[in-house]
Amino acid sequence: MAQKREGLRAGGRADTASGGQAPQPQLANAQPLDDRSWGDSFGDGFPDSARLDRGADQENFARWLTFLAEALYYQPAPSALAEVQDCAALVRYAYRNALAAHTPAWRRAAGLTYAPGFGDVSKFAYPRWSLGRGLFRTRAGPFAPADLMRGVFAEFADAVTLLRYNTFPVARDLRAARAADVLFFCQPEQREPYHAMLFVGRSHFQPSGTDWIVYHTGDLDGRPGEIRHVPASLLMQHPDPSWRPHAANPRFLGVYRFNLLR
Repeated sequence: MAQKREGLRAGGRADTASGGQAPQPQLANAQPLDDRSWGDSFGDGFPDSARLDRGADQENFARWLTFLAEALYYQPAPSALAEVQDCAALVRYAYRNALAAHTPAWRRAAGLTYAPGFGDVSKFAYPRWSLGRGLFRTRAGPFAPADLMRGVFAEFADAVTLLRYNTFPVARDLRAARAADVLFFCQPEQREPYHAMLFVGRSHFQPSGTDWIVYHTGDLDGRPGEIRHVPASLLMQHPDPSWRPHAANPRFLGVYRFNLLR
């Protein structure tokens, strides 16, 4: 399919510690955990039970996440487009659905007319995992079981919450990015300064190129925004240098990876 190259302007509205032993919370849809599952090996606020620690699971998650994000550009389902109104919403939609069990019923609900042939994450299937319906951490601090009862994890996260509590920095060099990584920008003069783009790498829809990026512009000066899909090499030529994903650009915060992939 031909790529759309018009309008490279990026954007996106920002959607808007404890210690000791605690009894295991009983959450709807959460899987029971043993004591080892409460560990937080990286001190980033995520229990090890919520990490994809097998290579096959990481690959399947990345395939589904990038495919779903691209599909919203090439084969958009009205129900999904109604949900995805800014940059963070696109990330949330792809992340949540990448962790689901991709059954025929799920495909019908998602408006997906075919199965792309990827395997599913085998460790768990959202929302039946250790965090229940919570997907994203919303506060700083290492993981403690009481977090699950205090609303520390939520289904909603804006761009700055994704940046601060749900991803970790990889590099400010785009060559370090791999599929399912997130590129963050900060444009301090804007009302909602933090913006996120998903790095796809090799496209599921384009026959060539290995540096594809998909993102939602968010509001465009009072007009509804849109999803865009461009090669990073084109974004590097953005007419506004503050949107170029280059280490020399102070507005580009760098390449980040989801904590659950640690």
